[in-house]
Amino acid sequence: MSDNRPPSLAARLVNRYLRLTMKRLPLHQMAPDELRYWFENRRLPFIPKGVDVELVESGKVVGEWQRPRAGGAGVLLYIHGGGYIFGSPRVYRTLTFRLALAAGVNVFALRYRLAPESLCPAPIEDALAAYEHLLKSGFRPDEIVLGGDSAGGGLALATLQALLAKGAPQPAGAVLYSPWTDLSASGASVARNAESDCMFREETVRAGGRRYAGTLDLKDPRVSPLFGDFRGMAPLLVFASSSEMLHDDSVRLVERARAQGASVRFEESAGLAHVWPLLAALMPEGREAIATTAGFIRERIKAPASQRKAA
Repeated sequence: MSDNRPPSLAARLVNRYLRLTMKRLPLHQMAPDELRYWFENRRLPFIPKGVDVELVESGKVVGEWQRPRAGGAGVLLYIHGGGYIFGSPRVYRTLTFRLALAAGVNVFALRYRLAPESLCPAPIEDALAAYEHLLKSGFRPDEIVLGGDSAGGGLALATLQALLAKGAPQPAGAVLYSPWTDLSASGASVARNAESDCMFREETVRAGGRRYAGTLDLKDPRVSPLFGDFRGMAPLLVFASSSEMLHDDSVRLVERARAQGASVRFEESAGLAHVWPLLAALMPEGREAIATTAGFIRERIKAPASQRKAA
């Protein structure tokens, strides 16, 4: 569904702030440690209360259980963004806590291995291990929804494709916020939206894929799941802004998935920042996206209303 409403005043102010701060950063030239320090030490805006956190380190599975104190049914396996180079469950609590509370769902926020220390397909292996951990903990596939943003959205999609290739059961669905699905940057929107994108420089998008792919072809489906198989995939909810450089990563994903029989709901908005649901504390459009996501999660998870303790 396309939403052609002009951005709210709050969204325009956020866009202006991002343009004056983040877009000025030469992210493609910054060392991984510098990127991680910059993002990990920024102030976390308005993290909601009412969610308990439990750190998990079980073999290859590392992350956080984020459980609503009022109780949750099923689980959202959330995979954070950050260009495969930075990011963590802690930084994303402002988003994942809101999802936990709005959907009444337990969240497992995965901490996966990052590039360049660990290249593709290591993060896919970590996501598969987390999914298997949830199954072994007693959750059924129809009680699990995958979620991810930007690189994490691409990783969630690559995980679904890896499950298909293994013949393993799909989860109940997946939510993808501005997913980075084509690391070869072949989408026309990379150049078309280079000015309108308020977060990234064009050279950052064009150079970013190689830092994760290593020696793999940038169009290898493990690197760029846009070019993978969608037959038999779980239902998808995809969000993208028409003004971001990764817009065509979502448009082509939706087209290819639907052409192969997958069920896809596409929420397209105009003039908003990349992964705007992350900014729900600051703009009404973000809160609307959280509400839409919560409805999708509740609809897809077929768990009983009674609480299931996250193992």
